[in-house]
Amino acid sequence: MRLKHIKNADVIIASSPYLIKEPMLYKGKWKELFNNNNPIEIEIGTGKGKFIIGKSLENPNINYIGIEKYDSPLVNAVKLLENININNLKLICFDALNINEVFDKEIDKIYLNFSDPWPKKRHEKRRLTSKQFLDKYELLFKNDKKIQMKTDNDDLYEYSLISFEENGYEIIKTDTNYIDTITTEYEDKFIKNGKNINYIYVVKK
Repeated sequence: MRLKHIKNADVIIASSPYLIKEPMLYKGKWKELFNNNNPIEIEIGTGKGKFIIGKSLENPNINYIGIEKYDSPLVNAVKLLENININNLKLICFDALNINEVFDKEIDKIYLNFSDPWPKKRHEKRRLTSKQFLDKYELLFKNDKKIQMKTDNDDLYEYSLISFEENGYEIIKTDTNYIDTITTEYEDKFIKNGKNINYIYVVKK
């Protein structure tokens, strides 16, 4: 789906108290930024922020970080947060390809919601459930490695199941018609159009 460019998006999101402008400075020190020892969960590809904001409101004893590569989608998240005071949420405008520059053995769970499927074989390494990315995630987790994924793309779902298993993850739960209590903007559109939602939850000890 083509991203809509928003004029001055970088300036708009930079003015938000939720945006961390230099996330590399907090590598290994995110608990100090949140000022507590609560679990830290991240969403890679947070888009317009509906899911990560919903999670942070529902679970005040868990810290959440939304990571989005492009600044335009984050404008929506920033606007949603204008009149809300949430102490357990931060946003990062950052390319997940370099995620190891930002976190070090401090993450408890990763959410991958409706990631780009990169359907062409030559683009396999760009898929967020490829071995290349799973190897990056290995260095992020504090203890057990927990990943939750949702996708409308059936091929990415099947690919991810195989990739998780090949890389040592135990598949705890799968569902090809998943209904979540907290949804993303894409998810709402897919459900409205009758598209099934695929779900995977995996753990690696």
